[in-house]
Amino acid sequence: MACYIGTVALLDRLQKVLYFDTIYKRKRMGKVSRCDTLCKHERKRMSRETIAKFVDELPAQGRYAFNRAELQQRFRKSDAAIKLALHRLQQKGRIISPRRGFYVVVPEEYKHTGAPPPAWFIDSLMKDWQGDYYVGLLTAAEIHGAAHQRPQEFQVVADKAHRVIEISRYRIRFFKKWNVKDVPVIDHKTPTGYMKVSTPEATALDLVRYFENVGYFGNVVTVLSELSDVMNGQRLVSAAKRGVEFAVVQRLGYLLDLLGKTKLANPLHDWLSTNAPRITALRTDLDSRDSILNRRWSLYANEQVEAEE
Repeated sequence: MACYIGTVALLDRLQKVLYFDTIYKRKRMGKVSRCDTLCKHERKRMSRETIAKFVDELPAQGRYAFNRAELQQRFRKSDAAIKLALHRLQQKGRIISPRRGFYVVVPEEYKHTGAPPPAWFIDSLMKDWQGDYYVGLLTAAEIHGAAHQRPQEFQVVADKAHRVIEISRYRIRFFKKWNVKDVPVIDHKTPTGYMKVSTPEATALDLVRYFENVGYFGNVVTVLSELSDVMNGQRLVSAAKRGVEFAVVQRLGYLLDLLGKTKLANPLHDWLSTNAPRITALRTDLDSRDSILNRRWSLYANEQVEAEE
């Protein structure tokens, strides 16, 4: 066994000697390739570059987000050294970390708030998570012009469950949905690129679906009164066909009727009537025994809904 180990060690040493002998001969004969020279210069440049300098130069490239894996590939430093450098940058307020291993550069104009708005980095964050998503609900409604009240949180619909992110004065809340890929979205331009945002029609359906998380139906109707100005009846039907529960469609149709938005409600009713939906209630968590049945939408109106002032 000892003889075998000694033989392996000898062969390994001989291989190294032959390698360096080959490099020496190539240098003497002037056969060192341009690639060898460039690689050597690149290694020298990277050894001089610091993580702090890398972070400072990112905005000039139109980038504000990076992850630890990128630093590990770029710099020949130990994990401890990289963590220490990142910790110092965080203490100085030059970067933030919305989640472990993911970092965002804080632009000069946001130093006083401690972080840029979520729109600056949400797309990069979701790509780092390797998940499908779209900005939705009240945040999407505000983007589409329905800004009755500024949302208290940045709302994102994703294909996986994620914890709430609270950083500086911003709060990012995630809603899990199984068919995120099917929801119609637009690419909304941001200061750092683009982010996916649900269309006005898809936003309206989501507001009804997640009514408990957006201020209940009183607030939903208030937002719909403004959002409906940029909605289209045929696009609404198309969005409803993409895996939306019939009960959600029935509730939205009823609310649109309350607002007098018949141009949006009628196409929705025509499509829904061909599917013979079951009778449901506006609020399934409330008693509907004494409620009046709305036959047009096969729905018990068991809550009086009024738009908020």
